[in-house]
Amino acid sequence: MENYFWNTEQISSKKLYILIIYDIVSNKRRTAFAKKMNGYGFRVQKSAFEAMIPQNLYRKLLTEIPSMIDKREDSVRIYKIVGYGEVHLFGTNISVENEDVIII
Repeated sequence: MENYFWNTEQISSKKLYILIIYDIVSNKRRTAFAKKMNGYGFRVQKSAFEAMIPQNLYRKLLTEIPSMIDKREDSVRIYKIVGYGEVHLFGTNISVENEDVIII
């Protein structure tokens, strides 16, 4: 078992920790969505990304998602977590590192 912790209140730029979970029916839309999410954070499971981003990128993400999905078929959830947090990892997991994300 591995754990990692964060405290967004200690980061000077006031970043938000977000978890993006999605269920997108179309392969084409799902692939495009995953590529876009790679620009914000890192994949932790097949349909889940984690990111530590500033408030302005969070707002940008919220405006981009509706045009990337079919609201009748797809589902996207974004959890915004502010302050202290802890994640417990079990089984096969990727190595998690806190890094700055640059969106091109």
